[in-house]
Amino acid sequence: MNNSDMQIPFNHRQSAHCETGVLSNLLAHYGLNVSESMVFGIGSGLFFGYFPFIRLNRLPLTAFRARTGRIMQRAVKRLGVELALEKFRSPEKAMAALDRKLVDAIPVGCRTGAYWLSYFPRRYRFHFNMHNLVVFGKQNGSYRISDPVFPDPVLCPHDDLMKARFARGPMPPKGRMYYVKQVPQQPDLAGAARQGMREVCRTMLRAPGPFLGVKGIRYLAKNVEAWPQKMEAREAALRLGQVIRMQEEIGTGGGGFRFIYAAFLQEAAGLLYDDRLEGFSDRMTEAGDLWREFALIGSRICKQRAGETETYAALAAILRECADRETRLYRDLLEHVQ
Repeated sequence: MNNSDMQIPFNHRQSAHCETGVLSNLLAHYGLNVSESMVFGIGSGLFFGYFPFIRLNRLPLTAFRARTGRIMQRAVKRLGVELALEKFRSPEKAMAALDRKLVDAIPVGCRTGAYWLSYFPRRYRFHFNMHNLVVFGKQNGSYRISDPVFPDPVLCPHDDLMKARFARGPMPPKGRMYYVKQVPQQPDLAGAARQGMREVCRTMLRAPGPFLGVKGIRYLAKNVEAWPQKMEAREAALRLGQVIRMQEEIGTGGGGFRFIYAAFLQEAAGLLYDDRLEGFSDRMTEAGDLWREFALIGSRICKQRAGETETYAALAAILRECADRETRLYRDLLEHVQ
């Protein structure tokens, strides 16, 4: 095979979130058809954390999902999939290793810095070093890429992909790449789904400290309510905008991953022959709707278009209602799947 022009038959599917979409597509390539939402649920992806002491683009970090790579690690372990992971110090060696896998007809997942991916429209580029994609071939020296953000496969020049794989800044990818080595013939999907549910419920209810789980949502509410008194309007708007961006733009496109988890619960209802999970799915969708209401009002405040009742205090009240609803949901779900 010509090393500058090769292509592995690979079924690209657009998804809501890069890590779960990439793993779902990689598994499907090897005959294990697990949806993106099922990967997210089995991998216990749902999470919340507000970390004022950790900065992303000089602003506090808000997390709506498990840390990068953790969903994938849990999902492959619970499904019995063998996944190889490599990282590199040398960009040249990293690209050579990628090329060798392509020659062996192995599609490769890569973690990258999204800002340096030249196929992204310039207005959508930002410094985010945790973007996952699949490389499945080369064409005229550029790499053929299945990027879950896009509806169709894209091309990326060699130097741009290399720069993206070695982007600098917070949580640098360091050339990380991964690929499937083995998949089981009959994975225990039902057992994996139950295990994933139990871990999410326990984490959201019992995580230590004030920053994580439902306690973290209440901690964010307390902070949001205090911002107008503690800082200038511009700084408060920047902090609020950062929360909304982490919720609505980075990864999911809405609801802080609550909608993906609702889809998982709905699918699990059929997998486990358990109609009660449909009800939990509906409740999670309602929680996602509340988060979306928070983002809508918050965006109006940031743009100085808010009505008289659309205030930081009103946003804090929405967050506390989110925390109350999710607390009840996780307690009920944990009791149901114990």
